[in-house]
Amino acid sequence: MLWFAVVDRAASLRVPGRVVGSDTVSLFAGSRREWDMSNTKVMTRMLVVVAVGILAGCGGKQALMPKETPAWVIKGSGAFKDAGEHVFYGVGAVTGVHNKPLAVTSAENRARAEVAKVFETYSASLMKDYAASTTGGAAITAETPSSEEQHIEQTIKTFSAVTLSGVMIVDRWEDPNNATIYSLARLDLKAFEDQVKKMQVLNANVKAYIKENAERAFDDLAAEEDRRR
Repeated sequence: MLWFAVVDRAASLRVPGRVVGSDTVSLFAGSRREWDMSNTKVMTRMLVVVAVGILAGCGGKQALMPKETPAWVIKGSGAFKDAGEHVFYGVGAVTGVHNKPLAVTSAENRARAEVAKVFETYSASLMKDYAASTTGGAAITAETPSSEEQHIEQTIKTFSAVTLSGVMIVDRWEDPNNATIYSLARLDLKAFEDQVKKMQVLNANVKAYIKENAERAFDDLAAEEDRRR
């Protein structure tokens, strides 16, 4: 609407000796074509920039890391099958700490904390499945007749307190670009199963259920994490 109003007004102008309207319309038409071409170029450049940004976003963390970055740094924490074994891994990172020994210790502590998070998620799922599989609320412990649900939280804490003592730091890496220290912590599922056998506070039914379902629950957690990645 505004464009045609300007052209119409230009066509009605007069100067001594000649009509301005046709020249002005021709001038405006040429300017319009140049304006369209200019804007087409701008839009094309904007689309290219947006596409590059989307591709970079899809690459995520991996796109920003050096080529020599270990695979475990990129994968992060979680439940993984490693050479046929069921393993909980935790990755801790520390940056901006100039004291190298302190940075290493902090990264290791964070890696252990990551293992604890993954393991607690696993053990909570395992015990809730056990509670759902029982009828009449059979007790988790041998010492109390209370229902399963009332003891799930305490049982998970017991699992964590006993099992997480077996967490080991198995690798470390320093990013050459920003001096970030990464540490990798590991906990084998078998270590958890071995600890369960020694827990006298658990009744025989719970121990039997864990023995039969520990790997199945692990596989379920690993599959869920894969879907979220």
